[in-house]
Amino acid sequence: MADMLLDYQLARQIQTVLVMHFIEGVKQSEISERLNLSTSKVNRLIAQGRKLGMVQIEITSPWQRLTEWEKRLVAASQLRSAVVTPTLSEKSDTQLGQVGGAAADLLLETLRDGDVVAITGGKAVSAVVEKLSPERPLDVTVVPLTGGVQGKYYTDVNHLVSRMAERLGGRAMLVHAPLLAENREQREMLCAMHPVREVFELARRANVVLTGIGSIAPRGSSYYDLAPLSEADGTLLVNLGVGAEFMAYLIGQNGRVADYALNSRLVAVHPSELASCRQVIGVACGAQKVDPIRAVLRGGFLNTLVTDERTVEALVTKLEGERHVA
Repeated sequence: MADMLLDYQLARQIQTVLVMHFIEGVKQSEISERLNLSTSKVNRLIAQGRKLGMVQIEITSPWQRLTEWEKRLVAASQLRSAVVTPTLSEKSDTQLGQVGGAAADLLLETLRDGDVVAITGGKAVSAVVEKLSPERPLDVTVVPLTGGVQGKYYTDVNHLVSRMAERLGGRAMLVHAPLLAENREQREMLCAMHPVREVFELARRANVVLTGIGSIAPRGSSYYDLAPLSEADGTLLVNLGVGAEFMAYLIGQNGRVADYALNSRLVAVHPSELASCRQVIGVACGAQKVDPIRAVLRGGFLNTLVTDERTVEALVTKLEGERHVA
C-alpha cells in the first residue's frame, strides 16, 4: 500500500511539473522556486515523465499538406529531401521570390564554417541570393560553376557569386572566362588556364551546390540569354528530345547530357562532376519547369529540390504515373 502511495505521489509530482513546463510554459528554474525543488530534481522529473510516456507532443500546421507533397516527391524520385512552398500568387516573379526565400533558409541551415558553395547564374539563384540574411557571418567560399555571360544581372554568375559572398560574410573566387567558347579547342584552352582550372577544381569539391533548372521551350526561356539560338532552334531541340538546361548544359528528356555541339563549347563544370558534393540543391517553379525538373531528376543530378505546391503537384502526378506504368 505504501509503495502504491509512493508511486502515486511521484506520478502526481511529475504531472505537476510537466503541466507547468509544457502546458503553461514555465521555465524549469521558476518551477524549482515555486515547488521548492532543486533545478536538477525538476530536470529529472521531466526526464522521468518522458520515459514513462507521460509526454506526448502533437504538432499541427496549416501547411501540413506541403509536408505530404515533400514526402511524395522524395518517394517518387531519387531525391533525399525536398522543400515545397505554398503557391500564393499567379505572378511568376512572386512565386520565384517565395521559393527563393525557402531555398535561402535551407542554404543557411545547411552551410557550415569552412564550406565551399558552388553556384550557377540564373533567375532562381538570384532570387535565393537576394533572400539571404544570416544571423552571423559565415566562413565560406563561394565559387561559380560556369563561365560568365554579360548582359543581365542574373546571367552574370560572377556578380551573383560576389553578391552571395557579401551577404554571407564569406569570400568569392571568380572565373574570368566566357560561358561559351568559339569552339571545342578554345574551350579546352580556357579550362586549362590556371585561374579557371583552380576555381573549377574547387567547385568540383564543393560541399554545397546551388543551381537553377532551365526550360528550353522558346517562350520566356532564359536559356536564350545564355546561348545564341533562335526560337526555331529551340523548337527543333525540343522535338529532338532535349528536355532541360542544367548548369548551362542541354539535358535530354532521358536525363542524359545531350550530344549537342553547344555542350562541347561550354566553359563549365560538367553535371556528372557533382556526385561527391554533400548537397546539390535545385531551385525551380512554374508550369514550364515541370518537364525540365523531371529530366534533371532522371539524370540523378540533384539530391534536394525547392519548388512550390502547384509545380510539385504536376511533377509528382507525372512521376507517380511513370512508376505505375513501369
